[in-house]
Amino acid sequence: MKPTFSKIQKYVLKTLEDRLPRYLRYHSVEHTKYVLEKSMYIATKEGVYGKNLFLIKVAALYHDIGFIKSNLEHEDIGCNIARKELPKFGISNEDIDIICGMITATKIPQEPKTHLEKILADADLEYLGTKHFKTVSELLFQELKYYNPNLSRDEWRDIQINFLENHQYHTRFCKQYKRFRKQRHLKSLKLKQTKLNQ
Repeated sequence: MKPTFSKIQKYVLKTLEDRLPRYLRYHSVEHTKYVLEKSMYIATKEGVYGKNLFLIKVAALYHDIGFIKSNLEHEDIGCNIARKELPKFGISNEDIDIICGMITATKIPQEPKTHLEKILADADLEYLGTKHFKTVSELLFQELKYYNPNLSRDEWRDIQINFLENHQYHTRFCKQYKRFRKQRHLKSLKLKQTKLNQ
């Protein structure tokens, strides 16, 4: 049986819609759709097509599915879910290993090793270097407040500064086209921090 992406996509998105907790403002179905779209875009910019593009798309769908069970070690949980479900779609164990490598590569701090892992890792945090940064960051702030109701705006800004300072893009495309705007966001956050500390 040749695996068809549309069947996998329909199944995974339905699972996420039905089972993701509603308080996950950032790690939502919309986030998975966004990462899928960006992983396809970055992959083509990086010259990846055919079977490898198919594997990236499947990994993008499954990269946050672990959140249906827990926010802790969700990449490992997601990988276990993928190992259980993907054989039903005709995907070999060898290909599932590659998919799991990509899912694991999205774990913070990111340490992708292969080209495909670098593509998915960058797609997951692509928003850091885009005009959507503030909107998406706000969703993440709201989600983190669920786990820590005392999280203040000032603390959140400091967390973001630290994160942006330590984050690196991995693909040639993102280094060339996303890094500059990410640095602008960092500069803006640091400026606010400085003003408040004066």
